[in-house]
Amino acid sequence: LPPSPASAQTNMEGGYPDVAVADEPTLPPTPASNQVAIDLTSGALGGAAGLLVGHPFDTVKVKMQNAPPGQPPVSAFAVARNTLRDQGLARGLYRGMAVPMGTVALFNAVLFATNGAMKRVVEKVTGRKPADFGVREYAMCGMGAGVAVSLVATPTELIKCRLQAPGPGVVYTGPMDVARQVWNARGLLGLYKGLFPTFYREIPGNMLYFAFYEGVKLSMLKEGQTTADLSQMQVLLAGGIGGLAFWGGVSMPPSSDKQKKFELSFTH
Repeated sequence: LPPSPASAQTNMEGGYPDVAVADEPTLPPTPASNQVAIDLTSGALGGAAGLLVGHPFDTVKVKMQNAPPGQPPVSAFAVARNTLRDQGLARGLYRGMAVPMGTVALFNAVLFATNGAMKRVVEKVTGRKPADFGVREYAMCGMGAGVAVSLVATPTELIKCRLQAPGPGVVYTGPMDVARQVWNARGLLGLYKGLFPTFYREIPGNMLYFAFYEGVKLSMLKEGQTTADLSQMQVLLAGGIGGLAFWGGVSMPPSSDKQKKFELSFTH
């Protein structure tokens, strides 16, 4: 089709009309449902990557904390070496990973969906829009998310810890066997043994995580910017600092007594 008079001009020197160049199409905004799917997918992939890297270290930690009373202290390197020698990689250092790997998407869905719901609650209570939240409001949202995610984390942690440190004379063939034995012995309440220690970790832990994560992002903003303007590296840095706040402030104090009691609540 020829260009319309409004979008073309006549080139008097060459005698040919200038063809109008159409504006680049503007992509429609991402629907909310698609954004949720993107968040859940990225959260699941990120969680899976974290498990692949961190689970062997978690196995060594649980074995060290559940060593029999009176046993001489053994270094983390020695525990890892002995586990590899006696059980191998998949059935040793990566033992018990199937359950957290299978629930990582659900874990992230509950965590971030509840955090989003808490933002609406805090908005109603404080009268402040989420865009105007400060560290205090984000900390309140994190506490609510910690309550909800504990309901997912407790049975997952119980099965994982019992596979990692089954105890003398106890044999489990896999995560479903752990769940079956616990269910047969104690029912649903058995799977939620350790719920209150999990509350003790997840509520203040997620309060610290979201407070530091959002607080660090806010501290990086320049005048006129929003958090959407931050680079991926800046967001990654904020997430890393939030993770350090979670584990450093709650689960790994200078003495490991608190963490040991947490693990023992699942393995005994």
